[in-house]
Amino acid sequence: MGFDDTYKLSAHAVIANEAGEILQLRATYADKSWGLPGGALDIGETVHEALYRECVEELGREIVIDYLSGVYYHRVYNSHVFIFRAHFKGNGAICLSSEHSAFEYFPVKDLSPVQQVRVQHCLNFNGEVQSAKF
Repeated sequence: MGFDDTYKLSAHAVIANEAGEILQLRATYADKSWGLPGGALDIGETVHEALYRECVEELGREIVIDYLSGVYYHRVYNSHVFIFRAHFKGNGAICLSSEHSAFEYFPVKDLSPVQQVRVQHCLNFNGEVQSAKF
């Protein structure tokens, strides 16, 4: 990779409800797919700062970051994704930004194959950060 190459980094949160289902957001852009809350790092941000900012922007709620569980490479996007376990700070309703049209909690078995791997690593965290290529 050369000095002037562009490379993408993002941070995403695994947030579960009391039933153990995982929060997913439906995008209003691209293929309108479901995904974990979070997004790309801005220049000068840490992964923790980016995750917190993205969740506040997308969900209208503050989060508490519990731990980093995995770092994953995605060939299609030439990017690395940082996956964190998080939970909401306090009580309140989710208030979506214009980037998302809906939110829903899904059982892990109903997530995409890539999401299943990342979420299972997160939920079964044993203190060792996981990595994989997709």
